[in-house]
Amino acid sequence: MKNQFKYAIRAGLYVRGPVFVVIFVMNTIFVTLGMLDLLPLPALITAVSLGGVAVAVMLCANIGSDVMIIRRMFTSPEAYLFALTPVPKWKTLLASIITMFVMDIVSMAFVIITQVLLSFNMIGFDQMWNIVVYGFNELSFVSSYTIWGIILFIAGYFLVLMVILFCITAKKSFLYKKPASGLLTFLLACLCFYAVNLIQAIFIPFGTVNTFGPFIMITVKSAIAFPLLTLFFLLEAGVLFVFTSKLMERKMNI
Repeated sequence: MKNQFKYAIRAGLYVRGPVFVVIFVMNTIFVTLGMLDLLPLPALITAVSLGGVAVAVMLCANIGSDVMIIRRMFTSPEAYLFALTPVPKWKTLLASIITMFVMDIVSMAFVIITQVLLSFNMIGFDQMWNIVVYGFNELSFVSSYTIWGIILFIAGYFLVLMVILFCITAKKSFLYKKPASGLLTFLLACLCFYAVNLIQAIFIPFGTVNTFGPFIMITVKSAIAFPLLTLFFLLEAGVLFVFTSKLMERKMNI
């Protein structure tokens, strides 16, 4: 499994690595100069603008790198190494998922935090201190909702990722050589996303419902609903993980 982490990291860094290094150097220089009050206002405005662009660029690089990690599992010749490794497929699949998650979270956290710091530099340290103090004063009120919101986002990330991996695995296994396999895979993906969305209806008593065509979104308001919804997302992702790893143990057409 250690080697699977190595191969996944290598595939993920091919695009993401150089982009992150450039953004890391640029944002670190801008933040340092800004905090030392060495940037005039025009330069600070430029730095904030470039920081905003960096967020979008990093997001695109992360998506591209995640695609490369996924392609490594399903596309030859890299997929041969993945498929023939004498390790249970749930371990190799888990290594790839953890690699994508850690790289995505670390890189996006850095660019967002540095962008926030650059924005604070524009309004001055006095105003920044007032905002920080106000935030700590309100921390007792928003902390639990903020923390559970972050955890819920992470659980949703895993769920969406597992839906994608399950559908790709299905295309490479039991849907392979079926008539219109691409269309069947697309329909399966739509069905999975719709089923995952529809099952959330059990949380209607805990919040309000907003509809978007055939889809629904539950805005939970009860404190108990956040951990329950998080566990529910993780349970769904776990079920898909088990099915995906079982399909990978069978014949895969790569």
